Amino acid sequence: MSISPTLKKTFLNKSEIKAMDIEHKRKLSFNIGKYNETVVKGKKQFSDLDNARKKAKNIKWKTMEHLDQYLVEFEKNFTQNGGKVIWAQDAQEANEAVLEICRLHNATQVVKSKSMVTEEIHLNDFLEKHKIESVETDLGEYIQQLDGEAPYHIVTPAMHKSKEDCARVFHENLGTEPNLTPSEITLIAREKLRSKYTSAGVGVTGGNFLLADIGGVCVTENEGNGRLTTAFPKVHIAIVGIEKMIPSINDLNLFWPLLATYGTGQNVTVYNTIFTGGRKINELDGPKEMYVILLDNGRTNLISDPGVRESMYCIRCGSCLNACPVYKNIGGHTYGATYSGPIGSVITPHLKDFHEFKHLSYASTLCGNCTEVCPLKINIHGMLHYNRTLAVKLNDTDFTENTAWKMWKLAMTHRGMMDMAGAGIKTKVVNSVFKDSWGKRRDGLEFHKSFKQLWKERGN
Repeated sequence: MSISPTLKKTFLNKSEIKAMDIEHKRKLSFNIGKYNETVVKGKKQFSDLDNARKKAKNIKWKTMEHLDQYLVEFEKNFTQNGGKVIWAQDAQEANEAVLEICRLHNATQVVKSKSMVTEEIHLNDFLEKHKIESVETDLGEYIQQLDGEAPYHIVTPAMHKSKEDCARVFHENLGTEPNLTPSEITLIAREKLRSKYTSAGVGVTGGNFLLADIGGVCVTENEGNGRLTTAFPKVHIAIVGIEKMIPSINDLNLFWPLLATYGTGQNVTVYNTIFTGGRKINELDGPKEMYVILLDNGRTNLISDPGVRESMYCIRCGSCLNACPVYKNIGGHTYGATYSGPIGSVITPHLKDFHEFKHLSYASTLCGNCTEVCPLKINIHGMLHYNRTLAVKLNDTDFTENTAWKMWKLAMTHRGMMDMAGAGIKTKVVNSVFKDSWGKRRDGLEFHKSFKQLWKERGN
C-alpha cells in the first residue's frame, strides 16, 4: 500500500511550530496547572478511589460486551416515554436526520449546547450549507465559533486562549471594547445568546451518558446553557455516540462524580440533567418533542476489535490530554481530528481511515501517564502500541521505517557487527541519520566508548 504523506506531513509541520511556540506552551501550561490543582482536591471526595475506578471500568466492560441489548432496551424505554430514536450509521445520516427534523418544524435557527459528537460530524457546517444558523451556547465553544476555530480540548474548548485572546475575539467579531475582563466577556455573551434561545426552533445537545433502564439521556454542564437549550426550543435533538451507554440510572452515583473530578476537579458538575422525552402534560417547560440520534460513525470498528475495545469505555473527561507530554507541547489543533490527545490518537484511526490517521498513534512517548490518570483505568498507552503493531501487520509502514528497523534488528542481534563499528563510525552514522530530527536544534552526539568497553574497564 502506498503511503499518503499529506496528513502526516501536516501534523509534523504543525507539531514543530507549536512545540517551539513559547507563548502557546505558557498558556497551555498555566491552564493545565490550574486543572491539576483542582483534580487533587476533587479526588478527596472518594473514600476508596481505586475501587471506584475499578467498579466503573467493570460496568463499562459489561455494557460494551452486551451493547446491542442495552441499545435496544434504551430505544424501547425512550420510545415508551414519548421520544423518538433515530439510528445513524455515519455522519451523513446523522446530519440528514437533523436537517429533516429542522425542515419538519420550519426551524431556521438552532442553538447548541457543548457537544464533541456534533463537532465530529461537522453539524454546524452542514446546517450552514442548508441556510440554517447554528449557534454555540457554551462560552468556550461560542468563543471558538466566533474565532472560526474548532474546539481545542475535549472539555475546555478554548484552553489555548488567554483572557486577552478572548477579549480580542469579542472585539474583532462583536465590536466590543478591547481588553474586556472575563466577567465583562461573560455578560456580553449572555446578552447575545439569550435572544437566541427564545427564537431558535430546535435545541441540539450531545449526551454524557445514555441510561438503558429508563431510556434517559444525561447532559452534564457548568453554565446552564444546556438547560436553556433544551427548555425554550420546541424540539430537542440529542446526538449521542453509542459508547455513552450505561445500564442503569443507579450507576450515575458513581459515573457523575468520576466525570466531574477527572474532567474539572469538581465534586459534582453544576448542572446534571436527565431527559427521558418531550414535555409531559403536567410539566411547565421543556421541548414538545425530543429525538435521540444514536450515532455509530465507526464505533463498531472499535468494539469489534478486541485490541481497542477498551477505548469504548471512555467517558470523555479529558484527563489523558492534560497528562500527556506530547499534547502539552503541541496542543489540540495539531492532531487534525475532533478527538485529540492520547484517546484521540487511539480512536481516530478506527473512526476514520486507519491508513491516513495511523501516524497519530506514533505521537506518544508510551510513558503510560494517560493510563495512570484515566478514571476508568483504560489501557490507553497499550492501545497506542497496538495501533502501531497493527500498522506493521497491515504492511502500512513506509520504506524508510521498514529499513531502519531491519538495520536496528540486524545490529542488535549480531554483537560482532556492533563491535566492528568504532566510536567514530557510530558518531558519523547517527548524526547523519538523525540530522533533520534530533540534530536540527541540538548539538550532534559523540560516541567515545561502547558499553562493552566500559564494562571491561570496570573489571566485570
